[in-house]
Amino acid sequence: QVQLVESGGGLVQAGGSLRLSCAASGRTFSGYAMGWFRQAPGKEREFVSAISWRGLSTKYADSVKGRFTISRDNAKNTVYLQMNTLEPEDTAVYYCAAATTWAGVRNWDQYDYWGQGTQVTVSS
Repeated sequence: QVQLVESGGGLVQAGGSLRLSCAASGRTFSGYAMGWFRQAPGKEREFVSAISWRGLSTKYADSVKGRFTISRDNAKNTVYLQMNTLEPEDTAVYYCAAATTWAGVRNWDQYDYWGQGTQVTVSS
């Protein structure tokens, strides 16, 4: 079992920045690829970003590429999502998740564990 707890969400004006954190406990954190997803009201959960076990590979949704940066610190069992130049369209609940495989990390059903989510609201 892996427990994931997100933090760092909040209310920010358009153009601002936030850094989300996801702290993991339980099984060996470095054994999992980590991903961030988001879900806005009335919309399906969508992929945001993912990072491989040692952080050597990353993936981003086109909508956040160049604005968001994913990173991880395996010594702290934590994955981060730095979000810059935020837009109102980024408003959503953001979830981190852990997967044992890298293939298909853009698909939410490939993940084994999920956090409870953190709200990000971007005002115009």
